[in-house]
Amino acid sequence: MKDEAPPGVAVVGCGRWGRNLVRNVHALGALRALVDIDPLTSRTLADQYGVPAVDLDGALGDPTVQGVVVAVPAVNHAEVAGKVLDAGKHALIEKPLALHVGEAEALCGAADRAGRVLMVGHVLQYHPAFVELRRLVRQGALGRLRYAYSNRLNLGRIRRDESTLWSFAPHDVSMILTLMSAEPVSVRAVGGSYVQPGLTDVTTTHLAFPAGERAHVFVSWLHPVKEHKLVVVGEEAMAVFDDGRPWPSKLRLFRHGIAWRDGVPEAVRAEGEPVTVEPGEALEAECRHFLDCMASGSTPRTDGREGVRVLRVLEAAERSLFEEAGASARVTPVRPRVFVHESAYVDEPCEIGDGTKVWHFSHLLAGTRIGRDCTLGQNVMVGPDVTVGDGCKIQNNVSVYRGVTLEEGVFCGPSCVFTNVAHPRAQVDRGGELRPTIVGRGATIGANATVVCGHRIGAWAMVAAGAVVTSDIPPHALVAGVPARRIGWVSHDGERLGDDLVCPRTGQRYVLVGPDRLECAGDE
Repeated sequence: MKDEAPPGVAVVGCGRWGRNLVRNVHALGALRALVDIDPLTSRTLADQYGVPAVDLDGALGDPTVQGVVVAVPAVNHAEVAGKVLDAGKHALIEKPLALHVGEAEALCGAADRAGRVLMVGHVLQYHPAFVELRRLVRQGALGRLRYAYSNRLNLGRIRRDESTLWSFAPHDVSMILTLMSAEPVSVRAVGGSYVQPGLTDVTTTHLAFPAGERAHVFVSWLHPVKEHKLVVVGEEAMAVFDDGRPWPSKLRLFRHGIAWRDGVPEAVRAEGEPVTVEPGEALEAECRHFLDCMASGSTPRTDGREGVRVLRVLEAAERSLFEEAGASARVTPVRPRVFVHESAYVDEPCEIGDGTKVWHFSHLLAGTRIGRDCTLGQNVMVGPDVTVGDGCKIQNNVSVYRGVTLEEGVFCGPSCVFTNVAHPRAQVDRGGELRPTIVGRGATIGANATVVCGHRIGAWAMVAAGAVVTSDIPPHALVAGVPARRIGWVSHDGERLGDDLVCPRTGQRYVLVGPDRLECAGDE
């Protein structure tokens, strides 16, 4: 927005959290009106901030209001958000987006039809420490992720209209889905209702991801001490985001490891390394992001569809809690608007994202998840139980087998090959010996290249045509040959970098932070 005046915003719902939103929107110079079910509350705040107190219709009819922030009780989110979008306004909805996946999907459709921004208030996605943690994960600083866990614990405030699962867990589920770059294949939850029947006060939710990663989320408002902590464990390092610590130590990196001595594994401990994080209020960054997206038409980091993904997990957790008495529940598959050629086969259940095209003679096996805006060329086979991220392009004659995960924006060239067992034999059943393969965000695999299972191709890496990958590939690495060896570095745009490490297309500068690690300061 810089020197331009920000778009005008009304805040609907001026309760405990709504007041924080009002404060931040006003500080950004965007507040135009306030709405609350209690006229005294809205008038008092309106006088404080020098804006009118109106009803919802008044806000939606105000031409100076281009966007609406909705902070009403969760049970009313879908109804109010629907009215906002129908009125042609942009919408920022506090979490959760709705209480049912169907309602949330309908809101996404309404936003698409209206050409308006739909954003969800998963505020921790905008916390400076989490932004840095996400950058570290995507650049491969932790190596292949193994598991994550989050604790969101406190004594009170106890809600009467939603459980801890719906009140606390959406933040943590959102962060974990982002770090894993995938949705879980199963969800199991246990918990207890001690204060009010039917509303859980304590829940632990376990998530299993397609490439073998695990996560759990522990939330409670009956806990003697406050704790807001996210731990992420990778093969090369571990990270702790502890929001209860001072800014210099909110995010720490631990380069622990496992050493094998005489066939016995031993833990190798390392001191925690504080990661520099610029202090800032997450809610202010969230509100600023909403205004920027309104002004530019960009897709928010936590858009409506990200909200839908979180809801699928919450619904599965609730089914596990009550309907299935703690048993694992599959995340609800959804079939949005897609193009599938009449000669292609799609087994059930499969999930295919908006805007994806599946071309001639391709086959998606059961349990496969294809993201948004993907293209699958002719004679492509994916599955079973494979996850393909948003914006991937898989060229002709490629098979992506169980155990392979493609993160967002991956390009697979014609006839490239993935394996999923190390020593295949036609007469030997190796089904229990699958080794996971992860292809990181934005990576490119050239035509006729082979990726041997059990390895990770780092984000933005490029594998040359005909190469054979037999080991992990660092982010941004350019590899070629049999076996593949690094012969250079490439930028986000796929341009080979010279000695100055400057992208010839964009001018973006990169820096070597180790003998085999390249980073870009602007990469999130």
